[in-house]
Amino acid sequence: MRFKGEIVGQYYADMLVEEKIILELKVAERISSAHKAQALNYLKGTGLKLAIILNFGPKKLESHHVVN
Repeated sequence: MRFKGEIVGQYYADMLVEEKIILELKVAERISSAHKAQALNYLKGTGLKLAIILNFGPKKLESHHVVN
């Protein structure tokens, strides 16, 4: 990832769809604000516009879209 043009770390998306959408896969009780913040940071670091968080939690599939 880059910050002000400098490489500050590496990020490997769970899945990258057509080099446009970050797909984050989770197994948690619920999608938390920390998951959303993490996805937003990934968007800012990569310059992409959309991340989708999919949570395969204990009850049913849950999703959340994060837009930068």
